[in-house]
Amino acid sequence: MEIVNMHKAKTNLSELVQKVLAGERVIISKNNVPVVELFIYKEPLFRREPGVLKGQIWSSEDCWEEDNDLNQSVENSEIFPE
Repeated sequence: MEIVNMHKAKTNLSELVQKVLAGERVIISKNNVPVVELFIYKEPLFRREPGVLKGQIWSSEDCWEEDNDLNQSVENSEIFPE
C-alpha cells in the first residue's frame, strides 16, 4: 500500500495508475489525512432498465392517510421536544 500526498499524486498520476493496474493499493492524502483511494474501474454487472418492476409494486388505498397513533407518538416523543 502506498500513501501519497496530493501534490505527488498530481505530479505522478500516470505512475500511480500503473501501480493500481498492477494490483497495488494507492491512497491519496491531504495534509497527511487519507481522503481518496484509487481503484480499477469495473463495468456494472448489468444494465438498469426503467419499468422492470412495472405492475409488481402496489400500495393500499389508505397508504397516504395519516396514522393518528403514530403522529401522537412522534409529537409526544422526547426525540422531538417542543
